[in-house]
Amino acid sequence: MDSNEADATNRTAESGDSPDRDRAAVARRVERLSSHLNPPPELFIPGGLAVAPCAARAKKIEVDKDRLSAYMRGKYRDVQQGVYDYFNSRPELQTPLEISKDDHRELCMRQLMGLVREAGIRPFSYIVDEPAKYFAILEAVGGVDMSLGIKMGVQYSLWGGSVLNLGTKKHRDKYFEGIDNVEYPGCFAMTELHHGSNVQGLQTVATFDPFTDEFIIDTPNDGAIKWWIGNAAVHGKFATVFAKLVLPTHDTKGVSDMGVHAFIVPIRDMKTHNTLPGVEIHDCGHKVGLNGVDNGALKFRSVRIPRDNLLNRFGDVSRDGKYTSTLPSINKRFAATLGELVGGRVGLAYSSVGVLKISVIIAVRYSLLRHQFGPPKQPEISILDYQSQQHKLMPMLASSYAFHFATLHLVDKYSEMKKSHDEELVGDVHTLSAGLKAYVTSFTAKSLSVCREACGGHGYAAVNRFGSLRNDHDIFQTFEGDNTVLLQQVAGYLLKQYQEKFQGGTLTVTWNYLRESMNSYLSQPNPVTARWEGEDHLRDPKFQLDAFRYRTSRLLQSVAVRLRKHTKNLGSFGAWNRCLNHLLTLAESHIETVILAKFIDAVRSCPDPGSRDALKLLCDLYALDRIWNDIGTYRNVDYVAPNKAKAIHKLTELLSFQVKNVAKELVDAFDIPDYVTRAPIGMQATEEAYSHYTQFAGF
Repeated sequence: MDSNEADATNRTAESGDSPDRDRAAVARRVERLSSHLNPPPELFIPGGLAVAPCAARAKKIEVDKDRLSAYMRGKYRDVQQGVYDYFNSRPELQTPLEISKDDHRELCMRQLMGLVREAGIRPFSYIVDEPAKYFAILEAVGGVDMSLGIKMGVQYSLWGGSVLNLGTKKHRDKYFEGIDNVEYPGCFAMTELHHGSNVQGLQTVATFDPFTDEFIIDTPNDGAIKWWIGNAAVHGKFATVFAKLVLPTHDTKGVSDMGVHAFIVPIRDMKTHNTLPGVEIHDCGHKVGLNGVDNGALKFRSVRIPRDNLLNRFGDVSRDGKYTSTLPSINKRFAATLGELVGGRVGLAYSSVGVLKISVIIAVRYSLLRHQFGPPKQPEISILDYQSQQHKLMPMLASSYAFHFATLHLVDKYSEMKKSHDEELVGDVHTLSAGLKAYVTSFTAKSLSVCREACGGHGYAAVNRFGSLRNDHDIFQTFEGDNTVLLQQVAGYLLKQYQEKFQGGTLTVTWNYLRESMNSYLSQPNPVTARWEGEDHLRDPKFQLDAFRYRTSRLLQSVAVRLRKHTKNLGSFGAWNRCLNHLLTLAESHIETVILAKFIDAVRSCPDPGSRDALKLLCDLYALDRIWNDIGTYRNVDYVAPNKAKAIHKLTELLSFQVKNVAKELVDAFDIPDYVTRAPIGMQATEEAYSHYTQFAGF
């Protein structure tokens, strides 16, 4: 046999053997995989290393909902329960599912009067002395009826808050008791038909008349009509009117514009409730939501008020018409005035979290109740067992916890600011309240639609509340500052801090991280840590917080460069507009970083081990879900390698699954009674949900 024949014979033999070799290779591979999943006993070394069980089969976290709830709700749990108990004991004050606009407005006023005069809950005194208690009451009241929460906010935060914060002792002495007991229902008349966000552009005029020692309030044109003014259409007797203060001069100009100031203007007779001369009031009509609040429009024709009705904390006018102020410019006085009104934003951020909690409670409980499909010849499974449902709801549940602790931090900072009046703290709280109000309310608005869809057809039933919650909450994104405008304020403050850093200045506490993370940004990402994909590393708070801060610092540095570049050709306004989307992303990134930092602090501070484990799980999901949602940013700069990105995605899905296993306990820990959530499909005792639902339909 020659060599060619031998080669042919060998090839024939090899081809005949190859199926056997393939089968052997497969068998070896299966055996190797089996040893990983089911290791032999000798691999377990007493006192040493052991093979960890599969994460999906890991022991379920044990959550004591009462201990977790006690940690979450803190010292104001009793006062919130007092609000719930009062309205539960007064069924005639509970808002029915179907109610007309006019009836809802009257009910809302009766609810507020009952809360204050019958239940003895007097929120106004807490605005200055104990703001955290006031906001806790506001959250509870909003849970009863969002319209009531807003009406209470208009009466105390806005009308009452303007008197306390912009006025002086003479105003507090004259108006405090009447505001507190609702004898003086009032309005906050800032927004005009043509101007909302641009407060310095308001056109209403208050001209001083030195002959009569009065201010004359005028609406110069229809664009200056005060619009969307809560309490104005039906119940208000007074209004804090924001107007340009105009003084007569003895020069060629004739008058001097001193900028926007606030004035107390009576709008209805105290006894007859008739509209006062020169005041024209109209109803803004039916709205998308919050129809228990009587929004109206105000027009003034030469309405005269005493000089003492100027809220004169930051600027005053003497009897002879001379203007005095401790602040040197219109802009300084304007900033000080608006700085005293941030309490409204704090309240909205805090209340929005309350709305998010209710919607998540309903959606999660229904998802555990509802069973659809399953493996062949086996019982149907709950829809929360589906990965798609977990993806919709579990990061949202984690976010509701994250926002809870972030807004508690905001309230603490606000309370500290009201006591200290520290200038740096005022700026910090102003920016933090703007950012959290914008971020939280936008997230809640989107989540309400997701929750409705996650509950299918039953989520569309009005009795299950998603429609009313969504409609009532929607305006949270607009009033007390449009969210897009507020985020720009955050971005502007970040850029100011960025400039301070490179000029050697000091940074306030919230912004300290910029000093270190900006330095790390200017260096290249570590190619080794960029590839680390272990679970311990990904769940390390340091990795998570570093990633968030790196992203914010990168966005800040790059937008600063872009603004400098475009300003040369477009000017500062044009450059800002060219970079606007970049600036909004920067602001959101910073707020997400603050939220994560406060969540990590809350986890560490939790005294109960079981609750701490549950909060750590939620915190990890919040962090990694946010990183995954913006994974392109991290990949573009090689902060995260492809293998690490894949590991983050897998771990996020696993954490969602693990949160699902304790989802019932986590929503129960919000400790909101069924008579407050008021949705049959969201009852705590799920076995009763369908029976209550069918009873509503008349069965």
